[in-house]
Amino acid sequence: MSNNSAKSPLIVSFGEMLIDFVPDVAGVSLADSYAFIKAPGGAPANVACAIAKLGGNAAFIGKVGDDEFGHMLANLLKKNGVNSEGICFDKDARTALAFVTLKTDGQREFMFYRNPSADMLLKESELKMDLVKQARIFHYGSISLISEPCKSAHLAAMKAAKQAGVLLSYDPNVRLPLWPSPEAARDGIKSIWNQADFIKVSDDEVEFLTKGDAQKDEVVMSLWNDNFKLLIVTDGCRYYTKKFKGRVNGFKVKTVDTTGAGDSFVGSFLLAVANDPNIFDDEKKLKDALLFANACGAISTTQKGAIPSLPDKAQAEKLIKETK
Repeated sequence: MSNNSAKSPLIVSFGEMLIDFVPDVAGVSLADSYAFIKAPGGAPANVACAIAKLGGNAAFIGKVGDDEFGHMLANLLKKNGVNSEGICFDKDARTALAFVTLKTDGQREFMFYRNPSADMLLKESELKMDLVKQARIFHYGSISLISEPCKSAHLAAMKAAKQAGVLLSYDPNVRLPLWPSPEAARDGIKSIWNQADFIKVSDDEVEFLTKGDAQKDEVVMSLWNDNFKLLIVTDGCRYYTKKFKGRVNGFKVKTVDTTGAGDSFVGSFLLAVANDPNIFDDEKKLKDALLFANACGAISTTQKGAIPSLPDKAQAEKLIKETK
């Protein structure tokens, strides 16, 4: 842990950590891929690493298998400066795997091996609740809502965080193949929607959740709730608060792999919020933080794998300066 991260407010990420197997060549189906690169992944774990890489204070809570991949992932978090006290190991279930195909434009398709995987078996009794209650921000996705006992653990952690006055951050990260049906995904994702302080969705996710056109403000606003401090739609970046709304432009880079771009964006933005909770009321500060987060997201697409491609502060600042 670097000294600056020990002093800055704690951000806890909750959920899944897994291994992505990415083909060594883009634009090939899984069946036609010859070789795969092993890349650590799982959105909440990526977010924790993004925060730590930018000098923030991050912890991860989740479960992996007591197997080589599980220990590799736990060690990787430690190596990236993430507090890993909240990681549990399951003796019986394996660490989850995902095979990811990269289309030629860097977009992805997923095939998951989780039947059940260790992350799905996290129990409420295994939660490090003291870690949750110490946080300034508690961040989570929706994959941890798909099955029990993890769903109950997720809800208990959210409740404890809320009661302790911790900000709740939600990035649904829709992965339809993991849900029993699209309807179940829509219902599950929306079941905790109104409890968040801050939500980030992609335009595709807006379309999935609303069945409407994500470019239309009224469609996005159908997802708004007055408990929210901020709703963000990433496609570039549109922001909506109680007082103002607007757009921050993205950056043009040579995209290789979009895996983890949203997580890099979220990690960067959460760090800004943790360091200045008044950001939701100050549009200039908000726009500066979102521009920086956009730069982090863009840089992370320029190499393969989510965690290895996460930028540090200097790289993001350089991209912003070059683009001005």
